[in-house]
Amino acid sequence: MVRKGRRLSIDVGKARIGLAISDFHGILASPLTTVLRLEDLSQTIAEIFGVASVEGDLLEIYIGVPINLDGVSTASTQDALEVATAISEATRVPVALIDERLTTSLANRQLRELGKSQKDARSTIDQMAAVAILEYALSIEKRSGGRPGTDIQTWRLDHE
Repeated sequence: MVRKGRRLSIDVGKARIGLAISDFHGILASPLTTVLRLEDLSQTIAEIFGVASVEGDLLEIYIGVPINLDGVSTASTQDALEVATAISEATRVPVALIDERLTTSLANRQLRELGKSQKDARSTIDQMAAVAILEYALSIEKRSGGRPGTDIQTWRLDHE
């Protein structure tokens, strides 16, 4: 059984951050928007919350954490953790980290199937990756009945 409430997912990138949102019933994941990554992280987070607040109260926030296929952390992993920590400190909404090893490649494949190049759809690819993160998290909850993802402290203990 899936808990009721909207969920926000975030695909963290160096230049852009893709956002996706679920419906209240946790069935559908839809692209929301792409936020440009600003020099000041707190301004970027304010922008994310500004967009997300229009969607109403959130049950959870999922942030994709890119690790390589061998399960090893990278510079992008550390960047995503930095953003996740800042978001967690800025809200009372629970933040969960989701392993996103294959979401960007899935989003790229979906774009190719739609006949779009990666260059033509730079902002769309980030949103599609956020949708893939959200769909993965929702599928975990549907299968297990439990909360998907890992909290930040547990992730750090397990991966550092």
